[in-house]
Amino acid sequence: MIARLCGLALLGLALGDAVALADENSDLDLIPQAAGQPQTPTVAVSPGGAPNQRLYLENALTGSGPRGGLPVPFPPPKPATWQERLFLDARKQWVLGDRVTLTLSDRLNLRAESNLDGPGHQNTINDFREGYVSWEALDRTYLDAGRINLKNGAAVGFNPTDFFKTRAVVDPLSVDPTVLREDRLGTVMGFGERIWQGGTLMVAVAPKLTNPTAVYKSTDLRSFDPSFDRTNAHARFMVKGSADLAEDFAPELLLYHEADRTSVGTNLTRSVSQDVVVYAEWAGGTRSSLVDEALRYGRQTGTLPMNASSAIPESSISGFQSELSVGGSYTTESKITFNLEYHFNQAGFSRRDWNNWFRAGSSPGARAAITRELWYLRSYAAEQQEPLSEHSVFLRADRVDAFVPNLEITGFINADLYDGSSLAQVTADYYLSNAWTVGGLVIADLGRAHSDFGSLPQTASVLFRLARYF
Repeated sequence: MIARLCGLALLGLALGDAVALADENSDLDLIPQAAGQPQTPTVAVSPGGAPNQRLYLENALTGSGPRGGLPVPFPPPKPATWQERLFLDARKQWVLGDRVTLTLSDRLNLRAESNLDGPGHQNTINDFREGYVSWEALDRTYLDAGRINLKNGAAVGFNPTDFFKTRAVVDPLSVDPTVLREDRLGTVMGFGERIWQGGTLMVAVAPKLTNPTAVYKSTDLRSFDPSFDRTNAHARFMVKGSADLAEDFAPELLLYHEADRTSVGTNLTRSVSQDVVVYAEWAGGTRSSLVDEALRYGRQTGTLPMNASSAIPESSISGFQSELSVGGSYTTESKITFNLEYHFNQAGFSRRDWNNWFRAGSSPGARAAITRELWYLRSYAAEQQEPLSEHSVFLRADRVDAFVPNLEITGFINADLYDGSSLAQVTADYYLSNAWTVGGLVIADLGRAHSDFGSLPQTASVLFRLARYF
């Protein structure tokens, strides 16, 4: 039933040419600024204001349906079947002086859910996302210092060159990649950018502030901790440059270093026509497989026993591994934007890895320690914000003024090409006025039991939200 609803909602986005809206543009002033930018949507953007100037109070109620008969038992604590969240979200910017600004982004969460025993520090979570000072030292020369959410990448569903995304997402309401990019924690860094007539050069330096920590569960999040262990557990360095080689073609080259790993990457974007844009994003460097990295990290941070053998085969051999996202966008006359992408993660699960994962977890007499390790591999991949499988395809559609003015509908499907299973989400937001927004979303994990998304502990979840802007 959920699969049919998701399919119908995505189909509805494509029916814009069949529905004539006479007053299509009559109330555009009521729509948030970001709602008119379907390629980079955000959740609950302040109506009538820029994305970095918003303050709103939102209530979100989520209900989830557990999946029975999992081939690999999920370790305790089980995922919540319901969650209630009230949060105050602020993104503000102040002018401190000539060419100097201060930017702050923060979210205070009050939450209750089925797997929290009672009142405690886990019921109040503060996400200090950004706080930095910007200085235009010279014309077109900018210096920033503080906690910055530095984003990179031309793609929508997966960004191989978005090197600062790892471990930065905290207790999200949506699984839309474009939303996760905006709501995550920033990294403490110094950042500089120089813009010339035919190109740009950017440099980011992030110091190590603390040691790596274990992967968090939703039940052990910290209250008023800045969580620098998520963003500054290693010293990091990035250089990015771009050059205008032709009209509407300015490729980006990136060099990134973290701990003992160095990566290079590129972003390529080109407009084919007024309605069609094609792009490719690639990153590569020497690393081991996702399985080996997860096991090594789990042992280093104390989640997994140091000397215990792995439930599935592992190897410490490293080699050059590539990540790729290639696709394009198409915008129709009725303001529907489609993005179709192919994602490749060479370090991700191969078909053999999936077979080993299911075989180890569903074998007779599989111990709890084994299933905990198997699910830890997937939790680690989720924190790294990279695809679990080697090959996947991503389709996203966004429609502004969908059927009626001020209604925005967004849907996407992320499908594993090995087994055909998929993650689907449909979101609808109706902008009642400059002060109120009501919306909701449906998330479904679809597929057979022995598949990527079909083996997850929840079949679907439904969220309803109401936001008040100030």
